[in-house]
Parts: sequence; structure tokens; C-alpha cells
Amino acid sequence: MTRPSRFPMRRRILLGVVAVILAGMGWLHFTGAAGTRGMALRDMDWNADGKAGMDEWLQSIYAVVVDKTVDGPRECSTYAWRSDRRTIRVDCKTVVKPDSEAK
Repeated sequence: MTRPSRFPMRRRILLGVVAVILAGMGWLHFTGAAGTRGMALRDMDWNADGKAGMDEWLQSIYAVVVDKTVDGPRECSTYAWRSDRRTIRVDCKTVVKPDSEAK
């Protein structure tokens, strides 16, 4: 009499799918995909029509990259198209840090 496998085929397939999804998300984050950088959906209005819909959210994952730079207290995020690196917009903010962190 054979013992049932601890990991049946269905469970192996599910584990494989989850591993592929996690690897894909890691690759997208490593390559700078804007959708993995914690921005709100309302900020993903790439065509400046005043609305950010599902198509623009999908673009933030596969077509838009973000480069973050820090220059003293100024932090800037430059959003660009992945294909040709044309800039979509630049968001900058000044971050005031307490004296204990500034040193």
C-alpha cells in the first residue's frame, strides 16, 4: 500500500504559480515599476485627463518606471515611460528631519 504524497500535484502547481508571481513582483520592483512603489491610484493619471482608471493602474505596473532621488532635504520622484524613458512628470517634496536624524 502506497502512502499518499504530502504534496499532491494540485498543491505543487499552486506553489509554482505563487512562486512565479512573487518572482515577477520582485523583478518589477527591482526594475523600478511605479505600481510597486506605494503610490495612490489617484496619482497614476499618466495622460492628465483628471481620471486614473484601471488601464492607467496597469500601465503603472508594466509601462511606467520611477526614479527616486534625494538631494539634501529634497526628495524627487521622476516618472517616465519604460520603453523610451520620456518623462511623464516629476514630483518633489521637502522632508524636514529632526536634528537627531540629520547628523
